[in-house]
Amino acid sequence: MFHVEQALLGALLLDPHRLSNVTGIAADSFSTAAHAALYAAITSLPPPDPAEHAKNTKWLDRVLATGREQARGLTASYLHTLVQVCPWPSHAPAYARMVEAEHARRRLLTAAERLVHTVHDVSLPHPVQTVLAEADALAAVVDDIANRFPPRAGVLPRTTAPPPPAAPDPAEAVEEEQILLATATAYPSDIEAIRWLLPDDLTLPLHAGLWQCLTALARRREPVDPVTVLWEAQQRGLLDDGSEPGEILRLLAEPAGSVEHWGERALQRSLLATAERTGRLIEAYAGDPANTPFQLVVGARRALADIAAVRTRWQHATGATPTQRRRPAPTTRAGPPTTTVAHVTRSTRATR
Repeated sequence: MFHVEQALLGALLLDPHRLSNVTGIAADSFSTAAHAALYAAITSLPPPDPAEHAKNTKWLDRVLATGREQARGLTASYLHTLVQVCPWPSHAPAYARMVEAEHARRRLLTAAERLVHTVHDVSLPHPVQTVLAEADALAAVVDDIANRFPPRAGVLPRTTAPPPPAAPDPAEAVEEEQILLATATAYPSDIEAIRWLLPDDLTLPLHAGLWQCLTALARRREPVDPVTVLWEAQQRGLLDDGSEPGEILRLLAEPAGSVEHWGERALQRSLLATAERTGRLIEAYAGDPANTPFQLVVGARRALADIAAVRTRWQHATGATPTQRRRPAPTTRAGPPTTTVAHVTRSTRATR
């Protein structure tokens, strides 16, 4: 991209009138401070008379002086280099489109990194609301890129997905899930009230399987106690991995608190884990320069759909009232109307 930026700037220095054919970029679209300063100078100064520009360097001198206000390291020799390395000034619009595409990739990468960072920010008083706000910000970036580069159907990124992140505190999650299972066994009538909790929200396969057992027994209105749950687990093959029946009975015999409370805790962990997986996947997409903007949009939207799904269940669990997220107006190149995720506000209920 450094060479592409050089070619574009060289084209504009050689033929300033070609700036009228360059759209979709601004000074911050460039990867270096020097290139950004030069582009800002070129766009801020009135274009020279073509005949005069061919005879002298007055306009170039003004560009250099203006650019130096932001990047003191600029030299006249570098401007000469830019002119020399530009292969075809008439290709300036194509070079600008490449710069725009690379800037889109950097913006997406930055937004995904912010989402992952927010997931791990332990200082947040309301982590779910803040993480969902960052997910909305990431979705807005994807929408803007889609407006600039409408996606082509079926074009997915070729990047290999990163391995799933490790749980930040697996011991705490395991303990709370055990209490959830025991409390649901003691109060099976409360299971119906948390249908928004899915087996995949639990961190251990055994816990996910036991939750399936509990929900199945409750749905069939059969007796629920540690023994009946253990029997259901055996019928489903959950003991085939070597789990000890006695340990499962002890696990299910220590209830505490309410089913809803522990269910919300498990769902919160699931939402944050989903947000991190999504952010890291989009990071991987955006970090691969082989992916086109079309692929980035398609891949990012599919990844963000996972957050949208668990967000909906979080709203059901906490009683949050969703509202429409305001879409930013496209700055350039309007495309087909698109929406990345269901737009909702932050949860109005603080997590426990």
